[in-house]
Amino acid sequence: MIEPLYIPGDSPLHRLPAGLKLLALAAAGAGLFLVRDPALLAGACAVAGLLLWCAGATPGGVWRQVRGLVWVLLAVGAFTAWFQGWREALAVLLRIAAMVGLALAVTLSTRSSDLIAVCERVLMPLQRIGLLDAGKVSLALALALRFVPEIWRNFHEIREAQAARGLGANPVALIVPLVVLTLKRAQEVAEAIDARSL
Repeated sequence: MIEPLYIPGDSPLHRLPAGLKLLALAAAGAGLFLVRDPALLAGACAVAGLLLWCAGATPGGVWRQVRGLVWVLLAVGAFTAWFQGWREALAVLLRIAAMVGLALAVTLSTRSSDLIAVCERVLMPLQRIGLLDAGKVSLALALALRFVPEIWRNFHEIREAQAARGLGANPVALIVPLVVLTLKRAQEVAEAIDARSL
């Protein structure tokens, strides 16, 4: 398994079991949606920042991971401010920022293989009653974790290549090669899985 986001380290956050981190992340996500005070939500953002620092993240590395969300956050903030006021918009943005920071801290401090193993254990009861195959669902999750960063990297490479050729922001010229590259890579992975009888 290629680790696209994991930062090796020996911090207390790295040493925590993957299952405990995922459980804490789920609890934090549920708790943050119950909090409406911007001051408390700003405190949660500070905690997320501290955890990112413990995970070994740098400001530049965090920015590379979250820069794609900036326009979405601005749109959500403007929409919420227009209909519910600036205080509620601030709370929404702080809540999302805290959740993204906490999720990123877990991702950076936990190997993908450990996260997949936890998911497989959690899904085993559903496999026992015949609702799904825990191994296949875990494999699908592993492939998603692996391919999302790769697709994002391909997107930037294609956009930079087109800018160098003077094509500008042509969505068709961007999407078509991205889809072709993604399908080609998916075919290669499917053939590798078939060869291993998975």
